[in-house]
Amino acid sequence: IVREEIFGPVASVLTFETEAEVVERANDTKYGLSAGVFTRNLQRAHRVVRDIEAGTTWINNYNLAPAELPWTGHKGSGIGVSNGTYGVDDWTQVKSVYVEMDKVDCPYE
Repeated sequence: IVREEIFGPVASVLTFETEAEVVERANDTKYGLSAGVFTRNLQRAHRVVRDIEAGTTWINNYNLAPAELPWTGHKGSGIGVSNGTYGVDDWTQVKSVYVEMDKVDCPYE
């Protein structure tokens, strides 16, 4: 269950001895869509989510996806970015167009 990308109402609750064990276990998969860390220690939570190879992470919550929050996966999860300005950048291509509305100086006339 910990190594597969499951889409559904599933939660894994695993015991651990060290933060390094948690991060190693979380990253030992070809996927990296999202991860959640629940703890009373916010410093620990930030260290762990920093090291987890997942595109979207939560601390003391899970699966909130407001439109302004970029949603992306790492490794074999997801294609591109959705939501937020990163999502707009990922799904669009910038193009500049200059239009002269006055007489054009042309030496070839």
